[in-house]
Amino acid sequence: MSYEALFTPRAVAVFGSVADGKLAGILIDRLTGFGFADVYAVNPKGLSRGGARGYTAIEDIPAPVDLAVIATPASAVPDLMEGCGRSGVKAAIVISSGFSEAGNKAGEEKVKEIAGRYDIRFIGPNCAGLINTHHRLAPTIEAYAPKGATAVISQSGAVGGMVMERAAVHGLGISKFVSYGNGTDLNQEEFLRYLKDDEETQVVALYIETVKNGETFLEALRELTAVKPVIVIKSGRSDSGQRATLSHTGSLAGADAVYNAAFYDAGAIRVDSVDDMVDLCKGFAYLPPVKGKKVAIVTNSGGPGVMAADRGEKLGLAVADTSDMLREKLHTFLPDWAGFHNPIDMTVEGTGENYRKSIEACFMEYDAALPVAFNPPYLDTSPLAKGILEAFKNSGKPVFSALEGGEGALESIAYMKENGLPNFPSAERAIQVIAYMAAYEAYRQKRGSFAVSRPTPKGELKSGLLEPEAMALLKENGIATPEFRFEESRENAIQAAKALGYPVVMKVVSPEILHKSEVGGVKLGISDDGAAGDAFDALKEAAKGKTFKGVVIYPMLKGGKEVILGLTVDKQFGPVVAFGMGGIYTEIMKDVVLSIAPVNEAAAMEMIKKVKAYDILQGARGDKGVDIDALAKMIAAFSQLPFLYPSIKEADLNPVFAFPDGAFPGDVRIIT
Repeated sequence: MSYEALFTPRAVAVFGSVADGKLAGILIDRLTGFGFADVYAVNPKGLSRGGARGYTAIEDIPAPVDLAVIATPASAVPDLMEGCGRSGVKAAIVISSGFSEAGNKAGEEKVKEIAGRYDIRFIGPNCAGLINTHHRLAPTIEAYAPKGATAVISQSGAVGGMVMERAAVHGLGISKFVSYGNGTDLNQEEFLRYLKDDEETQVVALYIETVKNGETFLEALRELTAVKPVIVIKSGRSDSGQRATLSHTGSLAGADAVYNAAFYDAGAIRVDSVDDMVDLCKGFAYLPPVKGKKVAIVTNSGGPGVMAADRGEKLGLAVADTSDMLREKLHTFLPDWAGFHNPIDMTVEGTGENYRKSIEACFMEYDAALPVAFNPPYLDTSPLAKGILEAFKNSGKPVFSALEGGEGALESIAYMKENGLPNFPSAERAIQVIAYMAAYEAYRQKRGSFAVSRPTPKGELKSGLLEPEAMALLKENGIATPEFRFEESRENAIQAAKALGYPVVMKVVSPEILHKSEVGGVKLGISDDGAAGDAFDALKEAAKGKTFKGVVIYPMLKGGKEVILGLTVDKQFGPVVAFGMGGIYTEIMKDVVLSIAPVNEAAAMEMIKKVKAYDILQGARGDKGVDIDALAKMIAAFSQLPFLYPSIKEADLNPVFAFPDGAFPGDVRIIT
């Protein structure tokens, strides 16, 4: 579609009562108050309001109208949409509520059908409108912020309004604001694609409660994050939050862990609060990229500097010590009692000039600088602000100012803001922005190595795959498996165990027994022919009353570290692959990482590195590490299975034994 009718219309018609306090009247006031010229009021009495001339029907308006804003009862919306269609309107904003969020799904579908018939694209219903600051367009009930380069896309009008309020307070300039409500027609996917090429937007803030098509959403998100950062708040983390989301939007949120994986895979940055979102937008909109993790902290107060350093290291940044060369440079202008290690502490006697010189010197070896300025009430902060700003202008590097306290602090912060340097409310919040910006830049640099295409399906699998069949399927598709034998008789089982070489493991094979260990269906450490025969008898007895197909036999694997692999099909994002540490790490520590499938070996390696116990896999305290490359290869091949065989709904390799040379599944379960 062409978004010109929505974001840069020639004229706007507002439908609804223009009486004081009524939505349509408020919307007209917002439109005319911010300087949009061609506004018309449409209501049964044809009443005008302010600069908006009134008409009883849109067909009576003598000028072409590109955008309709509807703020009437839900029952009136279909007929009004018909009139808009006959009059050539190409875009609409349906502010009206009372649709699917209130159980009126049929009414919502009727509006969509009428709009589609006339090729009208619309946002809503149950939305708060939009803003285009570059066009002085504000058909919304939410706050108006200064013109800038951040776009805000929100499923919730209230949350979007909170972002706009904070943006206005903190001086974050906005390019576009859209509240799309129920997202019946236009939703986040279309706006993400539009903003990718919008020259007025440099960074995107996105609030969502759920998505309707996870795969197309991820595709649009990946395309956008390749060129612009996207900061996301996704509500519904908790069970109570998910229930609230259901009642609010009419659709249930997906599993939160899968959303986390989806955002990470797509390169979006997920945050928990509006404050974090505004902080990040300020950093991305006004500061250069952070191209590494080395951060220099320059402060006039030791405590806040140390707190920032602690926070930075916890977030994965390198608050590395100053080099001998940098310390020599600092000694040429800082007093002898200053602290010359990182954090660099000039004490309360730090001057604006010393802030400038210290920051500029630090860029000899650091990727970002965090000046922390905390003056007592009797000391003027303006010299410090000028020094910090000058260092930013001179270096052209990312400077994250955290100026707090002191005489004239608010004026100093405003001065920096007017000159293009944002200030962050605290050093801890500033260093968090540095960490996120560094992570985004690192992702952009390596995102190409994660690209993977879906394989061509091979066909469907039968239902009720037995373990030997599933293990053979793994081997057929490039996953290393231990040697194994499937036998139906006692004598053949003994011969197979002898051929594999004792000790062996023997497991029952029955389509009715999924969890073998729970029924005594696994026998370990079988050491001779007699034990093999006894094991067969015991397993046959364990399957009494069920279909007994035989036994599967493996060599006893020893000395490896246990990990797990899993696959599930998420209702919104499709196949998801899981990797984690086995044993207590899975049950107690929940040390599992998810990724949207399929993944290649580079992405699988990233999954492995993200588990909390990665150091154990590498080899801790003299212990020999496992074959990480073999694990990555297994994860990548395993993640392809639901695309090769679309009937797969769930699969587990638990445990997988990882050795210094190779990795092999000890058990497999595939559900179709």
